[in-house]
This record gives sequence, structure tokens and C-alpha cells, in this order.
Amino acid sequence: MTMPLDDLLKLSAEEILTHNEKPSAAQLRHKSQTYFQDIYEGMELPKYMYKPTPTHLFRWSAAIENFHRIHYDLDFGLNHDKNPSILVHGSWKQSVVPQYLKDFTLPHGWPWKARFEHRAMLVPGDILIMWGKVTGKQQRDGMGMVELEIGMKTQDGIESMPGTATVVLPLRGGRAIPYPFVPPAE
Repeated sequence: MTMPLDDLLKLSAEEILTHNEKPSAAQLRHKSQTYFQDIYEGMELPKYMYKPTPTHLFRWSAAIENFHRIHYDLDFGLNHDKNPSILVHGSWKQSVVPQYLKDFTLPHGWPWKARFEHRAMLVPGDILIMWGKVTGKQQRDGMGMVELEIGMKTQDGIESMPGTATVVLPLRGGRAIPYPFVPPAE
């Protein structure tokens, strides 16, 4: 059972990390389907924890060929741009969202859409908590459409990436979600 986000944020940074619910690759390969009927409004999704280090940020910069020095050069970040440290990439945060939604909907659901905003500077050492909460659900064209509130909070409760998402889950005993997913007509 997932710990409520509000309770998680009352813990120390070290304790928060012990509640990471991010599944391993093996767990994802053998994941049971979450069906539309299994979820309810107000339900919290598992929390994924991240604690980026300068090495992580440097590797991400290299991998995506983003060589802006605010992401890996501490002296530049502090003295030139007057940032609190080197900064976590917005593109890295963006990459977490589809992974999080995909993991929730596996193996036969579909992440449909997401929107979010970047609202806070994140630095190495911050504990980042990717979270989601069911805000609505409806059946359309034999599929379960699930509305989510999503975000990424720091260990201090600062919301750095508020947003929303819609995922599609199969109905128990219902038709398969088409691949590739084509949304039902409005």
C-alpha cells in the first residue's frame, strides 16, 4: 500500500528514500494489469523517488547533448548565473512523466496525454518525489479513461512540476486497448 504523499513529506529525507515504490525492470516485466475497476477517485499512485547527483546531471547533459553550463559547471552556476547550485534539467523531469505513466498502465493500458509546468529550480541532493492522484474516471468507447493530477515534489514539499494527465486502462473483461492508441471520438 502506498504511503499518502502528505505523510511521506513528514518524514526525514533519509526516511523518504526508504519508501521508493519505483519498480525494477523485472517487476515491470511481470506486472499484473491495473484495471479501470481497480481504481477510485482520490487514489494515490505509487511514489517514485529520485536523488540526482552532479554525475547524473553531467551524464544527462552528455546523453541529450545539452551543454549549458548551469547543469554541470558549479562555478559557472553559482558565480555567473547566481543559481543555488548546478540545476536539474527540465528535460530530465519531462522524461520521468511518460515513464511514470507507462509503468502505471502496463501491460495493456496506455498513457494518453500529460501537461505540466516547471515551477522550481532543483539541485543535486534534492529528493524528488514523482506522484499522481486519480481525480476522475469515465468509460468511453469500451475503455477506461482516468484523469490524474501529477507532480514532482521535493523533500520539503515544494511542487516543482504541477500537472495533469489522462491514461487509458482496460475494463475487466472488456476489449483490448488498441495499439497504437487512437483516442475515442469526443
